[in-house]
Amino acid sequence: MDLQEIRSGLDVIDRQIAELFEKRMELCAQAAQVKAGAGKSVYDGDREKETLEAVSSMAADGFARRDLEELFSQLMTMSRRMQYRILADERRTGNFGFCAIEELKKKGARVAYQGVEGSYGHGAALQYFGDQAELYHVPAMEDAMVEVEEGRADFGVLPIENSSAGAVSNNYDLLVRHDVYIVAEIQLPVHHALLALPGAGLSDIRRVYSHPQALMQSAQYLNSHREWQQISAANTALAAKKIWEDKDIAQAAVASETAGRLYGLKTLACPINFDKNNTTRFIVLSKSPVYRRDADKVSICFECAHKSGSLYNMLGNLIYNHINMLMIESRPIEGRSWEYRFFVDVEGSLGDAAMQNALAGIQAEAAALRILGNY
Repeated sequence: MDLQEIRSGLDVIDRQIAELFEKRMELCAQAAQVKAGAGKSVYDGDREKETLEAVSSMAADGFARRDLEELFSQLMTMSRRMQYRILADERRTGNFGFCAIEELKKKGARVAYQGVEGSYGHGAALQYFGDQAELYHVPAMEDAMVEVEEGRADFGVLPIENSSAGAVSNNYDLLVRHDVYIVAEIQLPVHHALLALPGAGLSDIRRVYSHPQALMQSAQYLNSHREWQQISAANTALAAKKIWEDKDIAQAAVASETAGRLYGLKTLACPINFDKNNTTRFIVLSKSPVYRRDADKVSICFECAHKSGSLYNMLGNLIYNHINMLMIESRPIEGRSWEYRFFVDVEGSLGDAAMQNALAGIQAEAAALRILGNY
């Protein structure tokens, strides 16, 4: 056979496959209707395992067996996603316990942020709430979540990601540990300054204090002064406060110029962060599972089986429902070596049918799913 004859033969087989695929999906749609009436779930792991074993046994050799398993695994995945959509239409349960609102109540709200006055957290809280709310600081990031969770604060403001240094990983873990929800986000431009006492010069500096992320973001500048010892602090503004309190001309801090003005410090250099477009994304947390009607981003976290293809199958629910993924981050699950929890941001609203279908599919197959917020 020449190439054209081979291609003609393939075209015939492709038409047959397409016809059989449509017939298979029609039967799967009927199965979904039966499951909806009986209150059964879509996913049946034992049934899928039996089908894959039966199909692979029809193959002539080992290579064909693996290929058939992969092909039918994909067919069953597509079938499940269609069935999830059908069942979601039949059993529409709303927005997964979330309530749509017009606006967040800012006036008179109590807002907790980590750090002290002059910190970037303070700046983010001011940027979002202005002078409408009562802002107060807490020592640690988890403290801000606890303030919200236990009702002492209406909102909490915490960093979650930096455009150059990446995720604030510990805060992802805290989101799982505490009963709070993301209701808004703040994009805060970061301009780190090297701050010292009024009489100090660059030649006097021996020790530089700041938050580890700020030190990382300013590494190119700081590492050019090898005589400087870099020392971690809990917060950039606390580092600035330390310089003011210690009155040691050999000490400097990496913090905002706002913190420098607050503590009467001199700016020796600014900006010193290597990415001049550096931005930190802060999240606003609430005790209530609410979202604004104009919200266009959903954050979720989920766990999936520790086996080949499980993450692909989870994310396939987004692809099938034409939902754009914005970010994915993984974090190890405590007490379970080499198993991970995935954090995902996607475009859309919990009020959208496509979003509800995608989340229903993930929920049905994930070991655990939590919707962190819609904002």
